[in-house]
Amino acid sequence: MSSLELSEEFGLRQKTAWEFKWKIQQAMTSSRRSPLEGTIQIDEFLIGQYEEGKVGRSGDSKKKLVIVALEVLVDKGSVGRAYAQVVERASSKEFRPFFETYINKDAHVVTDLWKGYLPLRKDYPNLEQIPSEKGKGMQQLHIHIMNIQGWLRGIHHHCSKDRFQGYLDEYHFRYNRRAMMGSIFDLLIRKMVESEPKRLIKRNISTVV
Repeated sequence: MSSLELSEEFGLRQKTAWEFKWKIQQAMTSSRRSPLEGTIQIDEFLIGQYEEGKVGRSGDSKKKLVIVALEVLVDKGSVGRAYAQVVERASSKEFRPFFETYINKDAHVVTDLWKGYLPLRKDYPNLEQIPSEKGKGMQQLHIHIMNIQGWLRGIHHHCSKDRFQGYLDEYHFRYNRRAMMGSIFDLLIRKMVESEPKRLIKRNISTVV
């Protein structure tokens, strides 16, 4: 549900629901202890309104740029876990922290032909670049991307840039536990209790959230 729907459901201000939703999203952040392994498809996508004259990986676009990785279980014909992260621009410098956090260095990484991935081959020797063919080259990943985009646009409509990572974390917290729906709520409550308080600083006013 969007924060607006939550506020109407519980008779709260929209901002109250929005802030509490953000707190929950912080608890949904990955532990980063289990990097993706095997065959992994990686690409980027943009979220935002249409901008005339801005195409592809335009560095000066106002849209939000996201890099996403998806495990492809080749032997089972299905997909495993996935992670996504907001980046400022499409470059190896921006991609590297995501790779180091979420990708095992022995993994078979499959990307498109974008030159920004080339420098990463030094640390990820099994990185393979293939033609995208408008998404057909990595079909499982692009279905995953379309599902994220549909969820964001259909439910939340708009996400501010400084909170956007929280929505990606929320989506993948649910997605990576889609086979554990009987225990996912208990797990989230435990993570919320164990999480350190987050502190926001706005206009010289410090607020614990």
